[in-house]
Amino acid sequence: MKPVAGGWSLRRRVITLLTVVGVLLIGLAGAEAALATRNRTQIDAVLNKTGPLRVQSQELLNALLDQETAVRGYAVSGDRADLRPYQAGLDQEKNRVASMRTLLDDYPQINRELGLVEEIAEQWRQSVAVPVIGTTEQDGTRAGQALITEQARQQFDQVRLAVNDLQEAILVAREQAADDVRSSSNLLVVLLIIAALVVVVAGAVLLLSLDRMVIRPLVGLATQVREVAEGDYQHGIATTGPPEFIQLGEDVDAMRQKIASDLAEVRQARERIEWVNSQLQKQAEELTRSNRDLEQFAYVASHDLQEPLRKVASFCQLLQRRYAGQLDERADQYIAFAVDGAQRMQRLINDLLAFSRIGRLTTGFGDVDLNKVMGDVAGQTEAARQYADAELSWTELPVIRGEEPLLTNLLANLVSNSIKFRRPDVPPKVHVSARLVGAEWEISCQDNGIGIEPEFADKIFVIFQRLHSKDAYPGTGIGLAIVKKIVEYHGGRVWVDTDVPEGTAIRFTLPALPEAVEAAAAAGAAASDSGELPAVATGDATPSDEAQEALPEQSAGPDRPDRTDGPPESGRTGDMKETVG
Repeated sequence: MKPVAGGWSLRRRVITLLTVVGVLLIGLAGAEAALATRNRTQIDAVLNKTGPLRVQSQELLNALLDQETAVRGYAVSGDRADLRPYQAGLDQEKNRVASMRTLLDDYPQINRELGLVEEIAEQWRQSVAVPVIGTTEQDGTRAGQALITEQARQQFDQVRLAVNDLQEAILVAREQAADDVRSSSNLLVVLLIIAALVVVVAGAVLLLSLDRMVIRPLVGLATQVREVAEGDYQHGIATTGPPEFIQLGEDVDAMRQKIASDLAEVRQARERIEWVNSQLQKQAEELTRSNRDLEQFAYVASHDLQEPLRKVASFCQLLQRRYAGQLDERADQYIAFAVDGAQRMQRLINDLLAFSRIGRLTTGFGDVDLNKVMGDVAGQTEAARQYADAELSWTELPVIRGEEPLLTNLLANLVSNSIKFRRPDVPPKVHVSARLVGAEWEISCQDNGIGIEPEFADKIFVIFQRLHSKDAYPGTGIGLAIVKKIVEYHGGRVWVDTDVPEGTAIRFTLPALPEAVEAAAAAGAAASDSGELPAVATGDATPSDEAQEALPEQSAGPDRPDRTDGPPESGRTGDMKETVG
């Protein structure tokens, strides 16, 4: 945003208003604090000084009265026990005077009055109390009573008057302190009212200022922006108020102009995209129709080629059987070439027909037990296993959703390839295993054959792609393409694991049933609760020794005959004369 120029900005105005209000409130708060301290001192004077002084002055008068009464009683009775109140009165007088002295630092007038009371009381004791007590002790009660004259009574009245003057001075001081408390309290209330008025006035000024400087310009700006948002992108935006709002209106208008320009470009681009989409839709429809026609053509061509190809192959074989050895060697060779070509063409057409049928002719998905499928595969590859002395084994396999014929074809192709691409003079061993990885079963078919170079790991799944000559390893090159198409039809993926130390490991995934995933999760949770570490999926699907012990393995080697009461579970196999893939 560009710097704001011209006039006071909204920020500056708000800061100035808040600063003025803050200074006023701080000044009022300081005055209130000082006044509250003073008020607290005055209240302390009323409650803790003048109040106790009044009580103690009355106690002082009572002590003096006790002394005067005790002296009179002793003069009448002559009994020393009657002098005990006199002595107690003296002690109480001293205590009260000492206690009052501690409270009179701020009251010099009361201090003088207290001193006058002490002086007059002492004069009364020296001139009246002490002589009466001494005379009564020496000369008897008659002589002591003779000393209690009217003049002695008047002298004690002077003591009373002095105490009354002291109490009057204390009362005056108390009233003065009470007046000060009331004045400071009233002033404190006034200051609080002033502070409240300052806050109310500042709030009112702030609200009015915000309404005039913020709310109204924002409402106007929002109204104009709403008009633009409703589609009137040519509506110019202008605003009033502080410089920030004016700058904001200019920025919003610049954004409106940029949006209007971009929308024009978007409209043009959308028109072009709609035209391209229409063309793509037409091409997609044509491609779908073309794929459907090609698929139908492949099926029809493969199907229609069967009859003439069978006729060619049959007559070529008849020629070979009937005229073998009757013609020259070159003629026999030509007939053999024709028979071989016709047979290979027949196999190629059959494989192409099977490839085109995948996913088009469907029986619907159902629960398929791969253990049963492997039994069927073992039966299909029985002849090849016996020929090559091969061993086929598999661990416990899962139940999945799929089409059983396609899955049988899938595993049969993998097992046949493992048997076919074997090393010379090494009996083939093929092992099929499965493990749960997330929500998928990863199924592996591993052998000890010739293996696949890493650079050819992706090429082997391309239709008609061969890595060896047909003389070395016969086949049409469609088998692994069929495998890939069946796996993808079932929602999985297939690849070659190039990290195995020996042979070839082809792995593919198939979606697992929900109950299998839940059971695996429950087993993992139970293992965690019991402190055992759950099994962790790794890149190698070859079962470990522990896995081999935990999972039942089905195999039929040279020392184990095939079952006769059901489909064979495993066995040995040899090289197939011709195999798909």
